[in-house]
Amino acid sequence: MEELIQLTKKGLYCARGDFYIDPWQPVETAVITHGHSDHARTGSKQYHASASCVPLLRHRLGPIHVESHEWGKPFQLSETKVSFHPAGHILGSAQVRVEHNGNVWVMSGDYKRTPDASCEPFEVVPCDVFISEATFALPVYSWEPGEVTAKKIFNWLHQDRTRPSIVFCYALGKAQRILAEMKRYTDETVYLHGSMAELTKLYRNHGIPMLPTELVADLPKDFDFSGKLILAPPSAHRSVWMKRFKEPQTAFASGWMQIRGARRRGGYEKGFVLSDHADWRELIQTINETKAKKIYLTHGREDVLARYLREKGLEVELLRTEYEGEQE
Repeated sequence: MEELIQLTKKGLYCARGDFYIDPWQPVETAVITHGHSDHARTGSKQYHASASCVPLLRHRLGPIHVESHEWGKPFQLSETKVSFHPAGHILGSAQVRVEHNGNVWVMSGDYKRTPDASCEPFEVVPCDVFISEATFALPVYSWEPGEVTAKKIFNWLHQDRTRPSIVFCYALGKAQRILAEMKRYTDETVYLHGSMAELTKLYRNHGIPMLPTELVADLPKDFDFSGKLILAPPSAHRSVWMKRFKEPQTAFASGWMQIRGARRRGGYEKGFVLSDHADWRELIQTINETKAKKIYLTHGREDVLARYLREKGLEVELLRTEYEGEQE
């Protein structure tokens, strides 16, 4: 089977199409899976992305030359036929299907199978070769539905309405997912750190139903945040920004909260397990459903998953990319 996508010093390169997928250095043509900073970087001459990803790319990368593509609609890049398919990771996140002479490769980008009210659901794309992330590729990682975690956040908020309640979470994807999932349980306003404002607005512009929000920075200095839910990025923890809140209770929402000790090391009072990546079961389910003859694994616990898949008779190789997994 022809090596349709290869690892180079600039990223994953398709010679037949003369393009890179999520390159980590500037290139002539970049095909982007989604808007997180380890996958979407500045400096390339031409970008291709899913239609719902484009506004996020423009916000994060500035005035780029980007071509927008609808889900599942093939377009030609040199000798190859390329199409985007939903990855279920964040809004606009895509798997990239590349076909040449009947040989089909799929680069999954980051993906998850757990239902998410804030983005397009994952689509299984049959292929010959599947390039999969492995961020949470250990059996200990098993996610509850987002609505269950949202109810836990709601209950935590209401157990002590005398203090501000701050949930630290990643600004793109995680914050908007919390706002969408919690809409099932309340209509109260949520207060946002400034880094989340424009990203949340882009989600609203796309028609994602979420709780009403206000910016912390827009409120009077003496505003009483007691009993209020505030969302902020991890970088705000222990920063000067925190002085706005009197004796807050704090929590962190991430897949890493599945492991005891992660919350304690971060200095948070509470941890909520909420990931935008596939868990152990979902990784195996997806790999099986693609019917791929060969699997490449990248960024995460590739070694554990590779060993499991090889024991099941699959051909597996590892790709040492510069993607970071759950960092945003």
